[in-house]
Amino acid sequence: MNLKSYLFVLLSMTLLAACRAPQISYYQDAEDGMSIALKENGTIKLRPMDEVVVVVNAKDQKYVNVLNFPYTPGRIGLSATSPNVSTQAQGVMSYKVGSDGCIDFPLLGKVKAAGLSREKLAAKIKQELLDRKKVADDPLVVTVEFTNLNVSVLGEVKNPGRYNITKDQLTILEAISMAGDMSIYGERDEVVVLREEDGKQKSYFVDLTSVKKLLDSPVYYLQQNDVVYVKPNSMRQRQATVSGNTVYTPSFWISVASLLTTITALIINN
Repeated sequence: MNLKSYLFVLLSMTLLAACRAPQISYYQDAEDGMSIALKENGTIKLRPMDEVVVVVNAKDQKYVNVLNFPYTPGRIGLSATSPNVSTQAQGVMSYKVGSDGCIDFPLLGKVKAAGLSREKLAAKIKQELLDRKKVADDPLVVTVEFTNLNVSVLGEVKNPGRYNITKDQLTILEAISMAGDMSIYGERDEVVVLREEDGKQKSYFVDLTSVKKLLDSPVYYLQQNDVVYVKPNSMRQRQATVSGNTVYTPSFWISVASLLTTITALIINN
């Protein structure tokens, strides 16, 4: 290879490497009419240390007063006698799932909550109240809401932070949307999800550019305390260097112009 050819190849490789665009699109393998079955295990189940608000509505108001503890400042400090009960400033008493997986509920005592969804816990409390004759027959409505369940979204998103879980199923896309979506500098084909499983921290990698891979991922549905980390792509990494030269900066093109001048001089003098 002569000098001219060598310099031409060198310049071409430099420009191609600099101009390669990062992945910024989702669902790149999506097709019109594509149908993929969703996983069925995405419903959030309660764990020890989670907190829930349980609201009971009955026809007889005396049951409502007994089962729905109002929050008052004087009740703070009851943990010595009721370790599984905490208070919320909004005026609603919440119940903490203890290390034994139970909440301590009025008239019923210990009620197993760990491993249950909101809907199943509400149905269980309602059934036990009726079975034990603690309240009159229907109409009886029991509602369970999460109070301290959240996920964290970090990295290349508009608004990183912790976000409350208010629904039974939360997808990774919804969590990223809550954080304001990824910036143009987010690595879309390798998002990291950290999850605690069996006392260990486990990491999963998610490819948001592929519908098939995304829906097949075990972390498509998030769980409480999951951490979603959007890594910076190559463009952001180059910006973090000392010079910060990229194809979008004037300094890069000044460097290219200098290289072209050098090559031209070498070719003329050759």
